[in-house]
Amino acid sequence: ATHAGNYDIAYLRCIPNMVIATPSDENETRLLLTTCYQHVGPSAVRYPRGAGVGATIDPALTSVPVGQAVVRREGKRVAILAFGTLLHPALAAGEALDATVVDMRFVKPLDEALLQQLASTHDGFVTVEEGSIMAGAGSAVTEYLNAAGVLKPVLQLGLPDRYIDHGDQSRLLADLGLDAAGIEQSVCKRFPV
Repeated sequence: ATHAGNYDIAYLRCIPNMVIATPSDENETRLLLTTCYQHVGPSAVRYPRGAGVGATIDPALTSVPVGQAVVRREGKRVAILAFGTLLHPALAAGEALDATVVDMRFVKPLDEALLQQLASTHDGFVTVEEGSIMAGAGSAVTEYLNAAGVLKPVLQLGLPDRYIDHGDQSRLLADLGLDAAGIEQSVCKRFPV
């Protein structure tokens, strides 16, 4: 077993002024690499091993506003906040659950205005990341909500506090409940209809 990049979000979050981007596909990787390259200050672009989803690549080297998330699906009751490539199984789960799904794009800084807006219209949040739950992106969301006085339940989905075996990435994610079916099942258990 190896760390396989499971802890990079956790150890980078504590660095002052650090920007941490988590692209969801090949084109988002290009956008966020450009954004972080142009950013004045420390930044990291986090993406896991494996193949992309086959996204269409925009050849322009454009950037996006630092810290701005994108709502990919409008839904009800629950907002799934996806960090990185788990956006795609989160979208499938969101479709089955009629949940809102957000491509968060950045762990630091978070899109605080969007989190406030979603808190006013949803019963709770689900964070999804291919990184350690402990001190990860979901922890950043709960820390922000707590500091802002927003009392909403948050289900954090990610890698558990143990070493993950080597193997086929999609199988490992499925075994950890981080595929579409696993995400849907976890959300239903925490937020029953």
